[in-house]
Amino acid sequence: MIEILRIAGAALWAHKFRALLTTLGIAIGIFTVGVVMAIIEGLNATFSEQISSLGSDVLYVDKRAWFQGHEEWVRARQRRNIGLDAVDYIAERSQYVSHASPRVYQRGTFKYRDKSLESVTVQGVHEDMAVISGTEVVEGRFLSRTDSRHKKPVAVIGNAVRENLFENGDAVGKYVSINGRRFLVIGVMEKQGQMMGRDLDNMAYIPAETLLKMYGRRWRNISIALKAAQPDLVDEARDEVTGIMRRYRQLRPGQEDDFAINQQSTLQELYDNATRMLWMVAIGIGSIALIVGGVGVMNIMLVTVTERTSEIGIRKSLGARRSTIRWQFLVESMTVSALGVLVGFLMASGVAIIVEQATPLAARIPPTWGGLGIGVVVVVGLVFGLWPANKAARLDPIEALRYE
Repeated sequence: MIEILRIAGAALWAHKFRALLTTLGIAIGIFTVGVVMAIIEGLNATFSEQISSLGSDVLYVDKRAWFQGHEEWVRARQRRNIGLDAVDYIAERSQYVSHASPRVYQRGTFKYRDKSLESVTVQGVHEDMAVISGTEVVEGRFLSRTDSRHKKPVAVIGNAVRENLFENGDAVGKYVSINGRRFLVIGVMEKQGQMMGRDLDNMAYIPAETLLKMYGRRWRNISIALKAAQPDLVDEARDEVTGIMRRYRQLRPGQEDDFAINQQSTLQELYDNATRMLWMVAIGIGSIALIVGGVGVMNIMLVTVTERTSEIGIRKSLGARRSTIRWQFLVESMTVSALGVLVGFLMASGVAIIVEQATPLAARIPPTWGGLGIGVVVVVGLVFGLWPANKAARLDPIEALRYE
């Protein structure tokens, strides 16, 4: 085996430029697939981190389903709004839900002294929202049940709001203006970053009752966040909440639900479908490039067999078996493939590092690259090297010795 590797290496080294050109097609295919894999791997990690804030054990009761088609969206608009009393209705009757909170949104302008901050997301919630969202308060406290019952003008602000309005960072106990109304800052949330382009730090929590009092209750649709009692009880909680909501909405048997229950898996499925298309495109382009590269490997190996016909004749006349000759040329074709794979992965790794450092896109080298590389080497080397190897192994030693 060592002798075969030595002969293969010497043959390739004797025609370095030709071997390099042969590997180019394989390198391009590996580079294409590798870059897409690196970007998808980075996006997967980033997306998983972002949607984890939604909670895999959290359900969201809404008027309409997430990411529905236009026709379904138009029909869902005609549904009745979900009222604030639905939160307590579910919490009192559910055995599989441990925490429940309304979610109602409003954009607001925050002011403190001579500073102001536009387009802050003001979210009306209850005290359970801290547990549901996994929000940590680094200063002060979160909202309480008393704050909600008495519709108190209190707010828990995000890290970006504090940094933009309070120079020394001391926000708890200060009064801010939210759309012209005075609120007491009772807490500051930990830094959370972004999720799908939305700044989670440029926001504030206030009691849902306070928000509805400010902006009106009638036309306001409520979304409800529910945390399952245990992570493995999400499906049971979903079925149970569906039944409770049907009773709350007074729907008759057989009547279609006029609400939707969304969860993290909905986003995950949508994301998986999108990345699946990227995978198909990358595999298609990469496969074409690998086929072109494989044809190049076959061509160069056929040329090599022709050039080394006399050498083959000498080796066979000295007792070399067909299997030895065949294996020698297969090793050479797999070595050429390995060079192409190595060059392609080095190029893809370099691009992945540049993308990670210089652009907003995430890119990570996936751990499956090693297995993919070995698979390409074996498949391309064997498939496209088998015919030239068999041709060399079948040469008649007498005729081969006469070849000039």
